[in-house]
Amino acid sequence: PAAKPTATAAPEETMMPWNGWFGSFLKDKLGDEKYEKVRELILYRPNDYTGFEQLPRPNTKLPISEKDPTLMHKFRHPSPGSQPPVEMRETDASFGNAGDDPYDVTYYKRDTGRRYTSDPTSLHRDLEKIKLELLPEDDPRVKEALEEFEKGPGSSPGNKGVFATGKSDFDPSGLRATMSTNWEATEASLDANMPDHLPTPTWMAEQDEIVAWYEERDLPVSIGGTGYGNIPIGARVARW
Repeated sequence: PAAKPTATAAPEETMMPWNGWFGSFLKDKLGDEKYEKVRELILYRPNDYTGFEQLPRPNTKLPISEKDPTLMHKFRHPSPGSQPPVEMRETDASFGNAGDDPYDVTYYKRDTGRRYTSDPTSLHRDLEKIKLELLPEDDPRVKEALEEFEKGPGSSPGNKGVFATGKSDFDPSGLRATMSTNWEATEASLDANMPDHLPTPTWMAEQDEIVAWYEERDLPVSIGGTGYGNIPIGARVARW
């Protein structure tokens, strides 16, 4: 069980009462007004709230409002010991898919845009597959080439989940850790993330009006919608 904190705030009394004894001595002898003039003359920014210390003291107060002088921000307040424990979530719906690991930031396993361009071993694999499928299936050389193609590169076999600390099954796919990443799992992940949508041009929303315009004028219907982005006639007139 976690130890219960004995205090929730820093003590207001200083643990070094002797600190600043010389300033207190001068203030007592010179008075407040003369003492402040001497401080501003000798010291650089004597009223700086940090005192030019790298780590603020627990009782340091920083004004955070120009209108309300009572609004202050204190260093480490509330203290970490008086706050509730951190919640380590295994899933987080705010990441889009509630079942996804919120701590998994790997991108290579869903980087479909550079799938066939970045890795020399996978360069134009889609075209190689089409070429092999067009060749005679009965040819033993084609069969051998297909088998080699299906094997994929011999590099990056992965450690099969066996790390220096022993066998681990925290990620059956093997893509969560670099040492367990393998070619087969990466290809399967890229297949699952390949885009399957067909983008449509802007003129598709007005295709009926475009066809009607050509039919009314007894003109052949052109492909697509024209006129988008044309330069007006006035802009094409020479200015000299």
